[in-house]
Amino acid sequence: MTTLDTDIACDKNPTVSDLQRSFLRHLQYTLVKDKYTATKADLYQALAFAVRDVLVNRWFDTQQSYYINDAKRVYYMSMEFLMGRTLGNSLINMGLMDEWQDALARMGIDVEDLQETEWDAGLGNGGLGRLAACFLDSMATMSLPAYGYGIRYEYGMFYQKIVDGAQHEFPDNWLRYGNPWEFDRQEHLHQIKFQGRVDSYQDERGETRYSWVDTTDVMALAYDFPVPGYGNETVNTMRLWSAKSTRDFELGSFNQGNYIGAVESKMRTENISKVLYPADHMAEGKELRLRQEYFLSSATVQDIFYRFAKKHDNLALLPEKVAIQLNDTHPTLAIPELMRILLDDKRLGWDDAWTIAVNTFAYTNHTVLPEALEKWPVQMMEKILPRHLQIIYRINEILVEVIKARFPDDIDRLRRMSIIGEDGERCVRMSHLAIVGSHSVNGVSALHSNILKDDLFHDFYQLWPERFNNKTNGITQRRWLKYSNRPLADLISSKIGEGWVTNLDDMKRLLPYADDPEFQQRWIAVKRANKVKLSDYIRQHNCIDVSPDSMFDCQTKRIHEYKRQLLNVLHVITRYNRIKADPGGDFAPRTVIFGGKAAPSYYMAKLIIKLINSVGSVVNSDPEVSPLLKVVFLGNYNVSLAEKVFPASDLSEQISTAGTEASGTGNMKYSLNGALTVGTLDGANIEIMEEVGRENIFIFGLTADQVTGLKTSGYQPYDYYFQNPELKQAIDMIGNGSFSLHDHNLFKPIVDTLLGLDQYLLLADYASYISRQEEIDRLYQQPLEWARISILNTAAMGKFSSDRTIAEYAREIWGIQPEKISRHSRRDLN
Repeated sequence: MTTLDTDIACDKNPTVSDLQRSFLRHLQYTLVKDKYTATKADLYQALAFAVRDVLVNRWFDTQQSYYINDAKRVYYMSMEFLMGRTLGNSLINMGLMDEWQDALARMGIDVEDLQETEWDAGLGNGGLGRLAACFLDSMATMSLPAYGYGIRYEYGMFYQKIVDGAQHEFPDNWLRYGNPWEFDRQEHLHQIKFQGRVDSYQDERGETRYSWVDTTDVMALAYDFPVPGYGNETVNTMRLWSAKSTRDFELGSFNQGNYIGAVESKMRTENISKVLYPADHMAEGKELRLRQEYFLSSATVQDIFYRFAKKHDNLALLPEKVAIQLNDTHPTLAIPELMRILLDDKRLGWDDAWTIAVNTFAYTNHTVLPEALEKWPVQMMEKILPRHLQIIYRINEILVEVIKARFPDDIDRLRRMSIIGEDGERCVRMSHLAIVGSHSVNGVSALHSNILKDDLFHDFYQLWPERFNNKTNGITQRRWLKYSNRPLADLISSKIGEGWVTNLDDMKRLLPYADDPEFQQRWIAVKRANKVKLSDYIRQHNCIDVSPDSMFDCQTKRIHEYKRQLLNVLHVITRYNRIKADPGGDFAPRTVIFGGKAAPSYYMAKLIIKLINSVGSVVNSDPEVSPLLKVVFLGNYNVSLAEKVFPASDLSEQISTAGTEASGTGNMKYSLNGALTVGTLDGANIEIMEEVGRENIFIFGLTADQVTGLKTSGYQPYDYYFQNPELKQAIDMIGNGSFSLHDHNLFKPIVDTLLGLDQYLLLADYASYISRQEEIDRLYQQPLEWARISILNTAAMGKFSSDRTIAEYAREIWGIQPEKISRHSRRDLN
């Protein structure tokens, strides 16, 4: 490294010339390009490498500080990390955004333009992965010794294209041009075993031991991503695993002359890390999903033991130095994997190993939908993970004994709580295993946690009430306001300073400005400018002209029946009919914006996407209606697109059936950016209402208790259908071909679902929803009052920072402390 490079890497206040020279050095010597041959992608890569130089020294110092201080570390295991783009977030967190913008602007290069070149990392799908990303940001900002562990999916979930109104899936080849933010660690390879058989033997003390042999193996190769904290020296690590075939496996096939077979075997082996969430409606996809979950679990647990062994040989200290957080049930196989290593490799006794495991693991539940709680067929697990099934059986035997002692003669309770489900095909209930093997079980909103205790896991709560707690989700204000909505962030900081960036409670200082007409006008101006940007994007990508003066009514999230995008569509159709009946009526102009992906095998969700676009085609092409109503579906919704939508939103649709959404974090992002919320008393909506005041949020519909009561008493959707003419008209239009002229039966399955079961009670909530939408219309026509409530919503978001959530995890579950980062000469990133 030159002296210049060292100065930049060590943050010694580089000048504009320093930054420019670093950029040009990487362009010329790392990428081997000059000003004549460099593409925009090359310019982005050169900037990324230059920024990375600064990260690396901080990264060295962080990991070395953790090692020297022998810090207890938390390992956050998640099948998803929806990180979004790295460049802009890194510049913001390192405090270098303005400096680099200035330096490159003098060279005629727009940093914002380069950021658009970066592909979103295809490492997640929805709220689960984005929450994990927010948590990593908070842990680094709070200088907590933490690691994220996941899988390096080569093709992500899928790239969504809307063709003729329908979702089509294509590979998300996000690594096509390489990734300057990752570092492969060839020295960190872990052997992952599958299949084989289990042999028993007697050890020297006469105890029965087990050996898992004749396995089919795959190697897990580590890729590390730096995660910088905001305004500090901390750079934590996200380590992702990529599947590689074993060398012996390849050579064996080649040496037998089966060259094609060897290549096919290599490809099958490496499929484990190809795609996020393979379609599991077929046996092959389900088996691949199980292999993925064990691949993550085994590689991570082995890696944790490797790091622990650098300082310690007393395994009883593991819970004092290691906390493992399971982000939902997907990584739960880490529990029997840790037990396998302690029992078979470290040769501990069962009781000692189990004590270590329970005190090490903690489990976060993210769903109350029974169908979303993972269950693996015993037959499949016996084939793929025979040793782990043995261990799970043993855990279950002990659980049964504990239940019998506490609740004698309660056979139904034993059946309900058993880790092995016996109803129908025998299966392993992963949520039960996670609860039994963890010292902490948390929900992610107050309502959700109460449902876990009072309903979903009530039996376990009665057995171990001390294990259950709530950790309401949060979001990082650095990504979702300071970075993605800089005009609003600058306006806020001009009044209250920048303390809110690391202490979101400071937003309360905005409250006095909510009634300030001058501030309201500035707030409105920022919102409109953001809406102009999103309008331009919609015009470019959807070929639809929308007015930035219309209300931007947004529902952007995974497409699922319980999230009730269909209820939103029913309102759009009702609104369309009202405008047709009274073209001169007093309607506030609206642009209804949808976005989200449906799982490839989820037929009904994909049909809902088709309906949204079909309704949009009719509405947008009607000259009477289109000036007052537009419908837009944003294809391939991801983090980068969300960063355009949230700042431009006026209304946030959080309309899931009460009692079905664990928390939601989109609701928080919208509110932080000044959107008003229309929503049910579900998930974190309740806590948002408590913070902003019921008068500043549009709550509608049944409560969770009322939902349960209505279903218990015998819900009849047809009663609502016949009693409400507007509802009947909207449903009839869906069913009679009004939005599918070439196939009148196209949307018949939707009508049949609504009038048959209506599992998520859309018809029961319809009238209340429409009534609130009428109130919203009236308020939007009072722009200063709308701005006042918008400011109040943003000002009340202090509770919903992921910094608060992580502080609670650290204090109440993990038992870890912030670590002071010092500069060190020794370099060890492991």
